[in-house]
Amino acid sequence: PFVIVCNHQASLDLMGMVEVIPERCVPIAKRELLYMGTVGWACWLSGIIFINRHRRDAAIDVISQTASTMWQENVR
Repeated sequence: PFVIVCNHQASLDLMGMVEVIPERCVPIAKRELLYMGTVGWACWLSGIIFINRHRRDAAIDVISQTASTMWQENVR
Protein backbone atom coordinates (compact mmCIF):
# COMPACT_ATOMS: atom_id res chain seq x y z
CA PRO A 1 0.00 0.00 0.00
CA PHE A 2 1.04 3.57 -0.58
CA VAL A 3 -0.29 7.13 -0.40
CA ILE A 4 -0.27 9.61 -3.29
CA VAL A 5 -0.74 13.24 -2.30
CA CYS A 6 -1.89 15.61 -5.04
CA ASN A 7 -1.87 19.31 -4.29
CA HIS A 8 -3.40 20.57 -7.49
CA GLN A 9 -3.66 24.26 -8.35
CA ALA A 10 -6.57 24.28 -10.81
CA SER A 11 -9.64 22.25 -11.73
CA LEU A 12 -7.97 20.98 -14.90
CA ASP A 13 -5.28 19.30 -12.80
CA LEU A 14 -7.87 16.66 -11.88
CA MET A 15 -7.83 15.43 -15.47
CA GLY A 16 -4.08 14.91 -15.34
CA MET A 17 -4.26 13.16 -11.98
CA VAL A 18 -6.75 10.64 -13.37
CA GLU A 19 -4.10 9.51 -15.86
CA VAL A 20 -1.41 9.10 -13.18
CA ILE A 21 -3.37 7.43 -10.37
CA PRO A 22 -3.09 3.60 -10.51
CA GLU A 23 -6.04 1.22 -10.86
CA ARG A 24 -7.92 0.09 -7.74
CA CYS A 25 -6.91 3.29 -5.96
CA VAL A 26 -9.12 4.81 -3.26
CA PRO A 27 -9.32 8.58 -3.70
CA ILE A 28 -10.01 10.80 -0.69
CA ALA A 29 -10.70 14.55 -1.00
CA LYS A 30 -11.72 17.46 1.16
CA ARG A 31 -15.49 17.88 1.41
CA GLU A 32 -15.34 21.42 0.03
CA LEU A 33 -14.71 19.98 -3.44
CA LEU A 34 -18.16 18.43 -3.38
CA TYR A 35 -19.70 21.89 -3.69
CA MET A 36 -17.64 23.07 -6.69
CA GLY A 37 -20.31 22.65 -9.35
CA THR A 38 -19.38 20.30 -12.18
CA VAL A 39 -16.13 19.30 -10.50
CA GLY A 40 -18.03 18.28 -7.37
CA TRP A 41 -20.51 16.18 -9.35
CA ALA A 42 -17.68 14.48 -11.25
CA CYS A 43 -15.85 13.71 -7.99
CA TRP A 44 -18.99 12.32 -6.37
CA LEU A 45 -19.88 10.19 -9.40
CA SER A 46 -16.34 8.78 -9.58
CA GLY A 47 -16.59 7.47 -6.02
CA ILE A 48 -14.26 9.85 -4.22
CA ILE A 49 -14.53 9.61 -0.43
CA PHE A 50 -15.00 13.07 1.08
CA ILE A 51 -13.74 14.09 4.51
CA ASN A 52 -14.89 17.10 6.50
CA ARG A 53 -11.70 18.75 7.72
CA HIS A 54 -13.65 21.02 10.08
CA ARG A 55 -14.93 18.02 12.10
CA ARG A 56 -11.74 16.25 13.12
CA ASP A 57 -13.39 13.24 14.80
CA ALA A 58 -15.67 12.60 11.81
CA ALA A 59 -12.71 12.89 9.40
CA ILE A 60 -10.65 10.41 11.43
CA ASP A 61 -13.62 8.02 11.52
CA VAL A 62 -14.08 8.16 7.73
CA ILE A 63 -10.36 7.59 7.13
CA SER A 64 -10.31 4.67 9.60
CA GLN A 65 -13.33 3.02 7.96
CA THR A 66 -11.76 3.53 4.54
CA ALA A 67 -8.46 2.01 5.66
CA SER A 68 -10.28 -1.02 7.08
CA THR A 69 -12.22 -1.56 3.86
CA MET A 70 -9.05 -1.12 1.79
CA TRP A 71 -7.29 -3.77 3.87
CA GLN A 72 -10.21 -6.22 3.53
CA GLU A 73 -10.57 -5.70 -0.23
CA ASN A 74 -6.81 -5.51 -0.91
CA VAL A 75 -6.88 -2.12 -2.66
CA ARG A 76 -4.39 0.73 -2.54
